[in-house]
This record gives sequence, structure tokens and C-alpha cells, in this order.
Amino acid sequence: MEVYLDNSATTRVFPEVAELMTKIMCEDYGNPSSLHNKGIHAEYYLRYAKETFAKFFKCKETELFFTSGGTESDNMALIGAAYANSRRGNHLITTRIEHPAILQTMHYLESQGFRVSYLPVDNSGRIRLEDLQSAMTPETILVSIMHTNNEIGSLQPIEEAGALIKRMNPGTLFHVDAVQGFGKARILPKRMNIDMLSVSGHKIHGPKGVGLLYVNEKVKIQPILFGGGQQRGFRSGTENVPGIAGMARAAELLYSNLDEEVQELAALKRRFIEGIGAIPNCKVNGLLKDEPYGAGTAPHVVSVSFAGVRSEVLLHTLEERGIYVSAGSACSAHKPQPSETLKAIGVEKFLLESTIRFSFSVFTTADEIDYTLQVLREVVPALRRYVRR
Repeated sequence: MEVYLDNSATTRVFPEVAELMTKIMCEDYGNPSSLHNKGIHAEYYLRYAKETFAKFFKCKETELFFTSGGTESDNMALIGAAYANSRRGNHLITTRIEHPAILQTMHYLESQGFRVSYLPVDNSGRIRLEDLQSAMTPETILVSIMHTNNEIGSLQPIEEAGALIKRMNPGTLFHVDAVQGFGKARILPKRMNIDMLSVSGHKIHGPKGVGLLYVNEKVKIQPILFGGGQQRGFRSGTENVPGIAGMARAAELLYSNLDEEVQELAALKRRFIEGIGAIPNCKVNGLLKDEPYGAGTAPHVVSVSFAGVRSEVLLHTLEERGIYVSAGSACSAHKPQPSETLKAIGVEKFLLESTIRFSFSVFTTADEIDYTLQVLREVVPALRRYVRR
């Protein structure tokens, strides 16, 4: 049996998405800026994608910009908004457990003279609103908080944070990295006081190399890419028409049955956590207090520390049995350093290099969960005996 449980890294493309993209690449392959029929046909797919996402976000189509992925969307939002609003202040706020696309961009902005506050999180990986309130100053021009953590599945109080930010300083911009949250929750930027929001195609069963950035029409932001003036000059470059259309089709398929799919994912997560409980000396990370089976966290991510077993050894042992998982964020998997997220939530030092991330999708089945648990019950004790020798 082959079991893919690394869906936070990337997802399998829906067959309908691959079919649509193939048609565009082989038949409707024109440049959407061209004035002939091929270009007009290509432009149709861009309109279709904007209409689709505008419906989900309940926003204007002119507030949506297509990018090469979540990293570019995050960079455009943070750098573009920071530079455009620097006369009002130079203070930025984010959290300690953001994706590298946010943290590294914040480090860059620090090198450019901006001051950044990094909010701590509790043991479940959630910020405290009182910490956000204390960090806010009249100089704060931008706050960036992720919707769903990619390593432990913690959910941030986005709506409450947005209300607090606007109450304290209506001019402070609020950016949300929703790369892991979109497709697992309904996110309405205007209702939640979100000024900018990032999405990635390959996390929602769409293609790699395409993303989306929502920017409220009232936000002052400057481009960081320059060229032919596509997308009203904000994001130059010939649009990735197959990718954009594929991402929109994937979103349509997910949101057509979202509530039921989220419930099924949550049931799989509970089944998995219950099974992990039968293996001694294992700890599930990022759970809320009094919610031992994952309620109140993302339905598709489980982080487990297996005491006495190195992550890389267990990862490859599972791979030999056809099970594909991750030792942490795929974006930093080749960097031999402990997870900042795990350190931020207080995971003991001896467990930092013994943690595996399991992440599910709409393709994951109960049989796959049971098989994975069976293999874990066999291999974890065996690996621990090997280490002791």
C-alpha cells in the first residue's frame, strides 16, 4: 500500500484540474495580452479565475492578483506594503512560528531599517491577543499572522486579531498567510478585517508555481516586480494561464463540499491521534488544552514526537513501507536545524529531532490511517531497541 501523508508539503492534483490545464496548454495556449482570438480565449480563463476567487472571498475581482505561489504573495504583501507606508511608521509585527516566506522577509525588512516585533505563542501554538495589543504602537504599519501553522496545525484567532488591530489603529494593515488555511476554512477578508491575504495553488490540489494575493482596494502598496505592466502594473509578467485556471478549478472542487470534507478530515485526525495513544512515549504537539484529539486545530495536520527515535530514521523506515511523511516544514527540510515552531511551543530539547509531521487530504482514507498506525506500532519499538544498543 502507498500512503501519502505529506499534504502540507504539496497535494496531489485533482484529475479535473490536470484535464483543464492540459486543454489550455495544448489548445488555448495564447498569451492573454494578445489581441487575436487565441489571446481572447486565454484571457477568458483569467476572468473565470478572478470570478471564482472573488465569490469565495466576497471581494472585488480588482482586489485579486495572481503570483507564482505563496512565497511571492507573502513577499509582495510585506515588502510592498512596508515600503509604501514607511512614512507613517517603521514598526512591523509578526509571530515566532511563521513560515520562512514571512520570517525571512521580515529579516530583510529589518536590514532595511524597519523594526519588527515577534509575538510568542502558547504551548498550543496560538498567540495571546494581549501580547498583540501590547506590541502595537502608533508606529505600527503592518501586522502579519498566519491562519494555520504548517507544522503543528495551530489556528490563530484571526478574526479577533483583525478586530483588535483596527480598533487600536485603523491605519495598521493586517496581512494573513492563508496558504495552509485556504481550502480548510471559509475566510472572508473584509468581515475579518484582513487587508491582504496569501494563497498557494499546490496546497489545494492545484498545480505548483501559482498563487494568489488579495489586496483590499484601499491598501497603499507598491509593486516589487516590474515589466510589461500586466495585472494593472502591480504584478508584471505574462500570466501563468494554465496554473491560474487550474488553481481556480481546484478551489471550486474543494469548496463545493467543504464542510463535509473538513468533518471527514477531522475524523481521520481523531482516529490517528487515538491510535498514536497506544504507542508509549509519544507526544502529539500543538493540541489545545482539554482537547486531546485535535478539536480547535487544523483538521489535516498532526505533529508527533517519538521519544528515542530520530526523525530522519523514522521517516525513511516509513518510506520503506510505502508511507510518505515529513520531518517538519518541507521548505526547510534540507536545513539541519531544530524547528523554530517546536521550540516556540516549548517542545523538550530531546524531542526536537524526534518529530514527524503527518498531514492528510481529501484523498486520505481510514484504511491508510489504520495501516500507518499498524506500521508505527511495529517499527517505533524496534527502532528504540536499536538505539539503546
